[in-house]
Amino acid sequence: MFVIWKKLQKTQFGFSFSALSSFPTFSKDLVKKRAPFGQLIAKQVNWRLFLSDKADRDFHKIMIPTTKLNNDVEMPVIGFGTWRMPTNEVTRLVKDAIDVGYRHIDCADVYGNQKDVGLAIEEKIKAGAVERKDLFITGKLWNTKHDPQLVCATCQNALNELKITYFDNYLIHWPTGFVDSEEKYPLDANGQTLFSNIDYVDTWRALEALVDAGLCRSIGLSNFNVEQIKRVFEVARIKPANLQIECHPYLNQSELIDFCRKCNIVVTAYSPLGSPHSPYNKPGTYKLLEHPLIVDLALSYKRAPALILLLYQIQRGNAVITMSTKREHMADNLNACSFELNETEMKRIDELNFNGRYNLMENAKGHPHHPFEY
Repeated sequence: MFVIWKKLQKTQFGFSFSALSSFPTFSKDLVKKRAPFGQLIAKQVNWRLFLSDKADRDFHKIMIPTTKLNNDVEMPVIGFGTWRMPTNEVTRLVKDAIDVGYRHIDCADVYGNQKDVGLAIEEKIKAGAVERKDLFITGKLWNTKHDPQLVCATCQNALNELKITYFDNYLIHWPTGFVDSEEKYPLDANGQTLFSNIDYVDTWRALEALVDAGLCRSIGLSNFNVEQIKRVFEVARIKPANLQIECHPYLNQSELIDFCRKCNIVVTAYSPLGSPHSPYNKPGTYKLLEHPLIVDLALSYKRAPALILLLYQIQRGNAVITMSTKREHMADNLNACSFELNETEMKRIDELNFNGRYNLMENAKGHPHHPFEY
């Protein structure tokens, strides 16, 4: 079932609008053509596609939709991702994201930039631009720290780096445990990743203790499959509130999303634009942002293709993580909720699925808990 935006507040997904943030006023000089789409369209029509009409007026106050997790914690449905950011630009980019209206910041130990993200958060709070309670910060436990005895200290270290005292959401990044190491991908003499024998259900119990200690408001999973989620549910005293997975039209994850809906787990889609800047091989004949269907819809609605892909996820009931290094694009992405796709359009996008996965987690190939190897 697809969610039509005007009816979103009345659906089972619990979306609501909250005055979590507002856009400041920007100079109209920032309204620029979105590349590479602008160049692509210039070859086809005689007009330029600019940022969405709401963004090109003045980035006025916007109400960011939120979704309610199974413990009544509200999570903004559009999050700002911090993976693969330019090393020397992280603090500036996160500050820009907060300035233009993002309140959901997605972090992880393995990204290697939490100290820089923390500087941005600290500066914005000290400047009075935002309060900590207005932010929703997600963290992720990396594979080398699955040992239950390491979980609390690892979480506390991440909090210290981010200069906060609690996570709003803390996830097991992957079900695949590696040996304890300061290297993110510890290798043996043959260059093979060293796996641990830690079971992720034991790691889950350690995450529950973080909630008891007040270090996390919500806990969840990332990159887990249905059977793995079922195993967690069998032992869970605190049920997973969130599942973060790769999700886009080439990999629509319908079965997994339907399962999560029945379990009252909110899904967050990462790589919703098809991971255009990732190092992975790209499945499909077209890059998602250049697929003829997505381009046609963008032309029809006079929106950038990125907004079509973000709205596709939101109307399915998912939250999304997006990232841009351009301030005007950051702001424009928050306008994904300013229009709606009809049911036929949603179905056509859904039919692009061919289980085309970008992130295969090849470093964990052969792991007994690899989520994509059956």
